Amino acid sequence: MALVFLYGTLKRGQPNHRVLRDSAHGSAAFRARGRTLDPYPLVIAGEHNIPWLLHLPGSGRRVEGEVYAVDEQMLRFLDDFESCPALYQRTALRVQLLEEGAPGAEEPPVPTTVQCFVYSRATFPLEWAQLPHHDSYDSEGPHGLRYNPRENR
Repeated sequence: MALVFLYGTLKRGQPNHRVLRDSAHGSAAFRARGRTLDPYPLVIAGEHNIPWLLHLPGSGRRVEGEVYAVDEQMLRFLDDFESCPALYQRTALRVQLLEEGAPGAEEPPVPTTVQCFVYSRATFPLEWAQLPHHDSYDSEGPHGLRYNPRENR
């Protein structure tokens, strides 16, 4: 199992979360809420108002999201879903856990910090780095930039 840090539309309550619950794609189990140890720019950009974590460690904000344990099948599905490596790149980062998963889980408690995969952008239009940086994402948040789901494009 691999740990993946999700900060955008794949989180619980967000438009694309349903793909994590679809067992046809593999297994994904919520482990904890978390925050990146290093700051990164989380911006909302493009005609579909997509959240992008720009691979500029050390700038931006410490980003909040969710940590999931995924099997190899789900990891391959997420690579395809995120158009990795053409659009997003899957890289590793350190995440501080803010809470553990479900009480009574069979697995031992997770450490305070973990290494996770994340889908971020290493190449992007230069002006994106100047957009407002967010510390968390909600598709209907106060930013007023409503996400346009894939099925509506």
